[in-house]
Amino acid sequence: MTNREKYIKAFEEAFPGINNQDLSNLSYQSIPEWDSVGHLGLVVCIEETFSISLDMDHIIELSSFEKGMEILAKYDLEF
Repeated sequence: MTNREKYIKAFEEAFPGINNQDLSNLSYQSIPEWDSVGHLGLVVCIEETFSISLDMDHIIELSSFEKGMEILAKYDLEF
């Protein structure tokens, strides 16, 4: 499984209702599930998926699907 596939799976695990949605346009509060509580759930899914611990600044910056990939690249993950 590629890192992109793992990343998509983390989003699908955090937000089960997003199946078949265009994830490239997904951003914080663009769906009801991605509120402050959903955001923390997403962070946990990403951290568990990639066995990393996100820096607090990166957690705050995680505002969209695309931004998340930019952040994860800082952890030497390629997409």
